[in-house]
Amino acid sequence: MSSIDPQIPFTYEDYKSLTATSDQRYELIDGEIYVTPAPATTHQLVARNLLLMLTQHVRAHGLGLVLHAPVDVVLGEGKGRNVVQPDILFVRRERTSSVEEAEVVGAPDFIVEVLSPSTADRDLGMKRTLYARSGVREYWIVEPADKRIEAFVLGTRDYGKPAVCEGADCIASAAVPEFVAPLPEVFRRD
Repeated sequence: MSSIDPQIPFTYEDYKSLTATSDQRYELIDGEIYVTPAPATTHQLVARNLLLMLTQHVRAHGLGLVLHAPVDVVLGEGKGRNVVQPDILFVRRERTSSVEEAEVVGAPDFIVEVLSPSTADRDLGMKRTLYARSGVREYWIVEPADKRIEAFVLGTRDYGKPAVCEGADCIASAAVPEFVAPLPEVFRRD
């Protein structure tokens, strides 16, 4: 009788074979596979609002590419590869060769994760660490329940203390030139 060794980490190849035969959304982080359930409508509305604002700005200024989930972002190389599906990402025009047909290879310049109860711990912990380790220049955590955004900017080794914006404030991006998001527009429900 054979058994599965829980100490054997999942690989990128395992991830690809799993996603090829399933309609579920998955992420591979540090050798563990995580199922990502469908987000709630509030999550979708907030992500849509931010996506529209960011896409319009990036297109108007010819800054690069904006993509949204589900899209695989492969971070790391070899056996240490991780695959995440951020809610929104931006890649500068100079780096768009990293956007391949099947996936984005390497760290985007800017990532947004909209918190959901089922993924909040992962977004706030291991994904934040992974994004910093991989060189994601800026990471926004959007909290729909509190109507606030925490913006992390990469320092020499890690993200420093986040800028926290809430209420009627606007938040400006460090990685997307001249992009400013007014929070009342981000959290609109129509």
